[in-house]
Amino acid sequence: MEIKPKSVIKGSQLKNMIIKRLYFDKAMSCAELSELFDKSIPSIAKAINELIDEGFVVEQGFAPSSGGRRPLLYSIKADALYILAVAMDQLTTRIQLLDLFNHPVAEALSLDLKLQNNTEALDLLAKTINKYIDKAPVAKKKIAGIGIGMPGFVNVIEGINYTYLDAGGKSLVNYLREQTKLPVYIDNDSSLIAMAEQKFGIAKAQKDVMVINLGWGIGLGMIVNGEIFRGHNGLAGELSHIPLSEDDTLCACGKRGCLESSASMLVVAQKAIEGVKNGRVTSLKISDNSPSKILGDALLEAADNGDQFAIELLTDAGYKIGKAIAILIHIMNPKTIVLSGRGARVGRILMAPIQQALHKYCIPRLAAGTELLVSELGFDAELIGAAVLMMENFDKEQKIGVKK
Repeated sequence: MEIKPKSVIKGSQLKNMIIKRLYFDKAMSCAELSELFDKSIPSIAKAINELIDEGFVVEQGFAPSSGGRRPLLYSIKADALYILAVAMDQLTTRIQLLDLFNHPVAEALSLDLKLQNNTEALDLLAKTINKYIDKAPVAKKKIAGIGIGMPGFVNVIEGINYTYLDAGGKSLVNYLREQTKLPVYIDNDSSLIAMAEQKFGIAKAQKDVMVINLGWGIGLGMIVNGEIFRGHNGLAGELSHIPLSEDDTLCACGKRGCLESSASMLVVAQKAIEGVKNGRVTSLKISDNSPSKILGDALLEAADNGDQFAIELLTDAGYKIGKAIAILIHIMNPKTIVLSGRGARVGRILMAPIQQALHKYCIPRLAAGTELLVSELGFDAELIGAAVLMMENFDKEQKIGVKK
């Protein structure tokens, strides 16, 4: 059974390719599209005119003068299609309907959905997505598809998450396509955050970027030579599990001494509980029974408001993260490192201890050639990355029940 976007785009693959390119590049001329796709200008012009008639493309105006006749630019129509973006972490799932400018067109839904050891998580995810679509202010036929970012070891070729959301050994993607009757694509959350930063964020158009996903864990999305780097079998980027801790703490992965076991948001929140128990002066109002999500959000807010205990905890975590980044710089020699994800909110607090660690552990010539930046997309990066994932696949055939 073949699944395609319900909003029918009449004609050729070329028109899908044009829509995809205009989503990423905003405005282009016929000559630019002709060169990009190696198609004749009359072929491009014909496809563009058809897309205008069908309501997908609009004239944007003329390009700035470069000495000759100014070319007419074309752009995508924001409300021609919509993308359902799903951003998951270990504890929470967010769902947001976006237009083709990545602007929200419906209220976001946030669902407390614990993934670890939860056999009902996948079924609940599918039902929640369908309920959201049913209540959406646009017709389902105008939703181009669904992009989903999720933590864990994700095989994007087979559509399987080896860590969470078990579909009985079958393709998770195929299950969700069957349930939603829409094209569905999944990827690791940190990879999608990296894609968002490169396509629409602070690292736009850069070719060698390491994006640190500061969430409940510490993820890494790697852009190498302009493309997501996944390694031999798609599982590259496990910065969280570099063995850096000296206290030999057992990590959730089963190994000891991982960066995640000493510097992740969940660990920092646990340290906050212990500090409050031991009488530390703080504005934090937390207890053993406080959910981890509430603890983490409260900690970030307290640090953002100047709470010295919260800042101290994040400073300690930042220094350890900086030590891991020093290793990353030595191996990858990236142009840019971006702090993104949930923790980008306190990026200005983390920058100082990270830089301190880089001064101590990184070869100066290498460190000097790498720029450390804080994301402007922040917590929205994964949602935008999920939309990017969907549109990266917009011009590709999508089939259900067929193993690639």
